[in-house]
Amino acid sequence: MPELQHTFARHRKYILYLLSMFVLGWGITPYQPVFAGLIIGTSISFFNHWLMVKRMDRFGKAVESGQKVPSLGTFSRMASAALAAMIALSFPEQIHLVSTVLGLMASYFVIMIDFIVKNLIKSNNGEER
Repeated sequence: MPELQHTFARHRKYILYLLSMFVLGWGITPYQPVFAGLIIGTSISFFNHWLMVKRMDRFGKAVESGQKVPSLGTFSRMASAALAAMIALSFPEQIHLVSTVLGLMASYFVIMIDFIVKNLIKSNNGEER
């Protein structure tokens, strides 16, 4: 599982950079509702990503020790996404709903981009997958 922790550390760094760009955009552009939605969605996406990594670690330990395998927490991740949507719907003048939904997908974009970059680096170094 150390590789999972290293991968999550990279993802955390990328998501925090992304969040800092969104905060700068919120502060210096006239599109504050769009960036507020991106900030809320990305923050909850980061929380869901952290929760998934934590549960996958527990899942791996349970499989190794032969114990009962716990749930990966799909309901709690869906509930937090619903919370983000409810916040955006409650304050439509301050928070843009579509950008909130795009922010909820931010960690998935980071995961895909990280996967592609890692595979490109491996293929350029001549390593096998």
